[in-house]
Amino acid sequence: MNTLSLLSPAKLNLMLHITGQRDDGYHQLQTLFQLLDYGDTLHFQTREDRELQLSPAIAGVAQDDNLIIRAARLLQQQATTPQGATIKLEKVLPMGGGIGGGSSNAATTLLALNQLWKLHLSIDQLAKLGLQLGADVPVFVRGHSAWAEGVGEQLQAIDIPESWYFVAKPDCEVSTAEIFSHKRLTRNTSPITIAAVLKQGGHNDCEAVVRACYPAVDAALRWLDSLSQTNDNNPARLTGTGACVFAQCPDRESAEQILHQLPNGLQGFIAKGVNISPTHQALSL
Repeated sequence: MNTLSLLSPAKLNLMLHITGQRDDGYHQLQTLFQLLDYGDTLHFQTREDRELQLSPAIAGVAQDDNLIIRAARLLQQQATTPQGATIKLEKVLPMGGGIGGGSSNAATTLLALNQLWKLHLSIDQLAKLGLQLGADVPVFVRGHSAWAEGVGEQLQAIDIPESWYFVAKPDCEVSTAEIFSHKRLTRNTSPITIAAVLKQGGHNDCEAVVRACYPAVDAALRWLDSLSQTNDNNPARLTGTGACVFAQCPDRESAEQILHQLPNGLQGFIAKGVNISPTHQALSL
């Protein structure tokens, strides 16, 4: 086998509590990652000349800076393989949305090329490599919805009810660095247990700052909140540092009703939460 096509799924942060800040500036957090059955698609074909080619180019991102190429090159260096790859990306996830598109692409690349190049690296080894590319990459490498602590690197696989979600992105990209450095960001939320979150939910400490800094996100949240059919228990929420907002829906039909009312200036999609990544299911991991 020298070709492989895989779904590269999105994720939601169902809650995000900032519990402190380390001396090195990194924030300590608690978050619940929900994987989705919706995402980009990556097509891989092996090469024998160590070249790495990606198409199409992404506007504003140099190829050497693309997380897909960086992941493939890191894997080449780790395993000293003589092989390369031609990679085609079918992009459907919005850029800068806080739903893990780039991180998922990097993780999918590590998993796919580990198999195609017959490197036999373990999931633990791949997750360690992924952490060099970004804090969210390991959760996609491990391929299971998870509870995360520390700076996001301490992962515990967890089963979450596989609900339907409507996700919308306003026409803006939120700077994670700006939000995490903002003076108004709450950094002293009391730690909470997994059991408590599963019973009573949580909140997103970044949401108030993002809403204040990005009026388009605030408007999207207000619009979606007004349409959420489970508004009393499941109001519209921000995922990660944004810019995507989401609402949990009782069924697909409810999510479709929201999608039909999508206003100009918003992108939207419907997805189901899954505990096992579609990437892992395809690779039988």
